[in-house]
Amino acid sequence: MRALQFTAYGGPEVLSWAEAPDPHAGAGEIRIAVRAASVNPLDWKILSGAMSEGRVPGEPQYLGYDAAGVVDEVGEGVTGVAVGDEVFGRGRNTQAEYAVLGSWVPKPPSVDWAVAAAAGVAGETSDRVLRLLGVSQGDTIFIDGGAGGVGAVAVQIAIARGANVIASAGEANQDYLREIGAVPVRYGEGVADRVRAAAGGQVDGVFDVAGRTPVGELTSLVAEPSQVVSIANFAAGGAGARVSTGGADSRPTEALTEVAELLARGKLVIKVQTFPFERAVEAFRISQGGHVRGKLVLVP
Repeated sequence: MRALQFTAYGGPEVLSWAEAPDPHAGAGEIRIAVRAASVNPLDWKILSGAMSEGRVPGEPQYLGYDAAGVVDEVGEGVTGVAVGDEVFGRGRNTQAEYAVLGSWVPKPPSVDWAVAAAAGVAGETSDRVLRLLGVSQGDTIFIDGGAGGVGAVAVQIAIARGANVIASAGEANQDYLREIGAVPVRYGEGVADRVRAAAGGQVDGVFDVAGRTPVGELTSLVAEPSQVVSIANFAAGGAGARVSTGGADSRPTEALTEVAELLARGKLVIKVQTFPFERAVEAFRISQGGHVRGKLVLVP
């Protein structure tokens, strides 16, 4: 098969779409013929070597954590899914012609392949953080970075759960935040004051998607610092906030099930920009720019 890969750390220019070994489903897994796979910030962070701890790749490395496609191999112990089923979910090395998923749900027939591919990481991350914050009916929360892939999904899931959402973005995305149901504020210096003005005081929780606002500003918005959860500022714990990277906190199948239902009902809309795998370098450069509206998706 062909897969997006790299043999040295660097910028998007080190990527190539080239031959790679076929993956196979292990116990509890499925393999799909990929119809679409999304780009997440973690992809280019890994590509840059920022998470390599100084190690040099000894062989080709592969990217991608979510995708949508048609099941073509079912691993040992897997039930409830068969070859030919259309699914989306989370997995490994998904930016390829074939990929293995460890968690998945059926793709609603009305949902486009690219939209389904964009929902895996963003949906699981949004569910996890909103659950850690205990977001429920009538709460008011602030999502710092509400126009990107995770942020926009989190806004809509929180609203579907009955919360009031204030979200930050640049000037160009203020109307987009209104469109998905949030009260928009501009990000950057003074954002905490703008959130307080919009909320009429403190909020019940803060979801830090972008990791750019000083954590002290974010904790000033809540009664307890632990009601700030960040997925991007790994030093936030020093100020009493929480950092979530998945692991034991994750309930991927539960999250994907909710996301599939919301997508099918039109309660969750994910804007996507699609690129053929041969133009992955362009997609990665846009992702690194940090001003994406919605999600970037690669298609074979």
